Amino acid sequence: MRISLIQTDIIWEHKNANLMFYESLLSGLTGKTDLAVLPEMCTTGFSMNPESLAETIEGETITAFKRMASGFGFAIAGTFIGKDDKHCYNRAFFIKPDGQVDFYDKRHLFRMGDEGHHYASGKIKKIVSYLGWNIRLAVCYDLRFPVWLRNVKNEYDLLLVMANWPESRQHVWTSLLTARALENQAYVCGVNRVGTDPNQIVHSGGSMLVNAYGTNLSESNPEGVSVQTLTLNLEELHRFRQKFPVWKDADAFEII
Repeated sequence: MRISLIQTDIIWEHKNANLMFYESLLSGLTGKTDLAVLPEMCTTGFSMNPESLAETIEGETITAFKRMASGFGFAIAGTFIGKDDKHCYNRAFFIKPDGQVDFYDKRHLFRMGDEGHHYASGKIKKIVSYLGWNIRLAVCYDLRFPVWLRNVKNEYDLLLVMANWPESRQHVWTSLLTARALENQAYVCGVNRVGTDPNQIVHSGGSMLVNAYGTNLSESNPEGVSVQTLTLNLEELHRFRQKFPVWKDADAFEII
């Protein structure tokens, strides 16, 4: 499977401008990729203003990305500010070219940024089946919690982490992406934004694709806008798991 890491700046709280930018950028990947992964809150930035920005799954963001996925012929993943009748969520999406959409609501809300005062926490993990791959969705701060992301009996092959991770903790980002790949014997794709938001938080990208051996396969510009397409090998992953079956000795547990 071909996967494209879309590392971009985000125009603050301006959905239409961001969607227009993504449509122009993604159109150039037609026939060249199977999955494009965008940063967290890709149409607004990491805003604590959901009252005016949240939308349903029938809103403009998902409608636009469904059109792009269908027209360009590949899946698109990212997160947006979603809502239902009662709550707002930092909501991840995975949109297939046939129009099917899967959602995951971020479980671990970033306490230091008051995310929990504006958004509700998700309770259900999401694994998407696509082109023979099982793909787990996660969002930014989730990366710090290995129990939540544990790959129980190889239930997923690829972990997607969409983020707005600050430059000041860049070493943590790279270290945790690598750790999650090693401990779960899976590919881990982390896509982060670049640029400085209105809160003067600097993001330096560092998007990565790490294989089950802990090797970073990507070479993205750590500070600039970049689009990098790489190929994942599922058969190779299966061979490694059979040869070195760490998962068979994993501790059983339940998440409460």
